[in-house]
Amino acid sequence: MKYLSVIQHTSAEYLGLMEDHLEGRRIRFNYARPFTEKGKPPEISTIGDGLVLLGGGPWGSAGGRDVPTLADEVTLTRAALMTGLPILAFGLGAQILSLAADGSVDATPLEFKAGHARRVEAGALNGYLPERFPHVTYMRDRPVPPGYAKVLAEDEEGHAALFQIGDNAFGFAGHPGFKLAMAEDLIMEFEEGPVGETKDAFANLRGMKTQIEDALVPIMTGLIQLTGWMR
Repeated sequence: MKYLSVIQHTSAEYLGLMEDHLEGRRIRFNYARPFTEKGKPPEISTIGDGLVLLGGGPWGSAGGRDVPTLADEVTLTRAALMTGLPILAFGLGAQILSLAADGSVDATPLEFKAGHARRVEAGALNGYLPERFPHVTYMRDRPVPPGYAKVLAEDEEGHAALFQIGDNAFGFAGHPGFKLAMAEDLIMEFEEGPVGETKDAFANLRGMKTQIEDALVPIMTGLIQLTGWMR
C-alpha cells in the first residue's frame, strides 16, 4: 500500500475531493501541519511514496507575506526532486515547487477566482487532462515555472495553470479538488481576505461543483499513472 506525506499550510485547505480518489485506490496519506507542530515540515527521510504540498490561503512566497516554513519546504522539495520522489503541488505548494526547481514567483495580491484552464500540451497527464477544466485559486503570488518545465495548461490570462517538472512532479496553480467549504473556512480563518468582490467567485464555484467532480476523474487517473502510485 502506497503512503503519501501531505503538508498543510492552513487548517482550512486539505486534499478535498481528492481524498476519495486516493482512498478508493488504497493510497494512504498523512497530513503534516508545520503551523501547529513546532514550525517545521517533515524530514526527507520520513516522506513516504510521494510529497503533496497544499495551498496556503493568504500565505505566499514572493516576499509580501511568506509562509514561515518557506525555506525549509523549498529545501525539502528540492531533495524530493533530486531523489525522484513524486510530487503534487497546489497553489502555494506550486510556488514552492517552482522555487525548488529554480523557477520563480511573481508577487500578486491575495485573490479568489473560480474559472477555467485550457490544455496546451497534447497528451498531457498521459492523455487524461481534459481540454478545458475548472481552475479554482485562493492564493497570494503566482508560480513561474523554470524554462525547462513543461506547461500543460494555462489559465484564462495565459499564466501557467499546470506545469510538470521531470517525469513525476506536477504544479497546479489552483486546486483540482477544491470544495466550497474550503473558501468559506479560509475567509473565516484569517483576518485578511481576498482583494475585490468575492460574490462572483462563490457563485461560480457553486455552479462548478459537478464540473470539478467530473474533471477530477481523468485528472486523478493520469496523475496516478505518472506517479506510479498504483504499482
